[in-house]
Amino acid sequence: MSSIHRIGVIGAGAWGTALAKHLAEKGLETRLWAYEREVVDAINGKHENPVFLPGVALPPSLVATGSLSDLTEQCEGLLFVVPSHVARPVLRELVRSLSTPIPFISATKGVEEDTLNLMTQVMTDVLPPAMQWDLMVLSGPSFATEVSAGKPTALCLAGSNEGLVKTFQAALMTPAFRVYADGDVLGVQIGGALKNVMALAAGVVDGLGLGHNARAALITRGLAEMVRLGVAMGADPRTFYGLSGVGDLVLTCTGALSRNHTVGVRLGKGERLETILGSMQAVAEGVRTAKAAFGLARRHRVDMPIVQEINAVLFEGKSCRKAVTDLMDRDAKPEKGQI
Repeated sequence: MSSIHRIGVIGAGAWGTALAKHLAEKGLETRLWAYEREVVDAINGKHENPVFLPGVALPPSLVATGSLSDLTEQCEGLLFVVPSHVARPVLRELVRSLSTPIPFISATKGVEEDTLNLMTQVMTDVLPPAMQWDLMVLSGPSFATEVSAGKPTALCLAGSNEGLVKTFQAALMTPAFRVYADGDVLGVQIGGALKNVMALAAGVVDGLGLGHNARAALITRGLAEMVRLGVAMGADPRTFYGLSGVGDLVLTCTGALSRNHTVGVRLGKGERLETILGSMQAVAEGVRTAKAAFGLARRHRVDMPIVQEINAVLFEGKSCRKAVTDLMDRDAKPEKGQI
């Protein structure tokens, strides 16, 4: 495959819409699948996604559809950008629409809660064997609104098929959208998923008003937990010091546009989780991923105290301040050797 001309994006949330806009403006023939009929109609009629990316003008060349078979027709690549908790049913529906194998990129940052599977593992379960060699992952520090505004962004694209990664790297790149190639599919996904959990914890720190020192410590020790789990699962530790690790972690733990950080701030200020989630249109992946991350920590026997405490806050009614106190009161340990 020398170059890409037609591409499909599955999932019209903020990130999926931003990616579709980016590709269409680059000149690729781009179709965007949306579950919501009103989103399809608004994109095609008004060239806007008022539900998930309001106020952003979309190019008239971008076509939305509610049909996966329409999306995949003559398609040369697929970007998968649906929330992790509905990934499996959407993939099952997609399989019924596929007539030939298509290269597949996951841009979903999460872990399947019941199975503790990463997104490419879910895809391996569902997609035809002929497509499993062509699975890739796109991740890194990237707020959808900033990508939509054309602000400089850098991400990584990971896959085991080096030639295919290079082809899609070229298809995605523009002067404002830089893409680095990577081969660590596992590590890139772990970083992209767990940074959302750490963002919840960083938001709690900020909601409690504990200061910049505490937030910096939380981010640093959160990275240590991510590396420990990643290594236990077979990832390259160097991946976590790149865009999909520390890059995305810093952005999501500090940026005002982070949904997960916002949830954490509101928890720290005393709001109930049910109230917070009920007021949000978009998905905060970190809430579901927190439970899955704790499950992975137990499965691989990895010490992840921040993940443990944020789970206690989210699902066991533990107070945010008590969780922070318990983290600070842990036995003294050397820093080196703890990663």
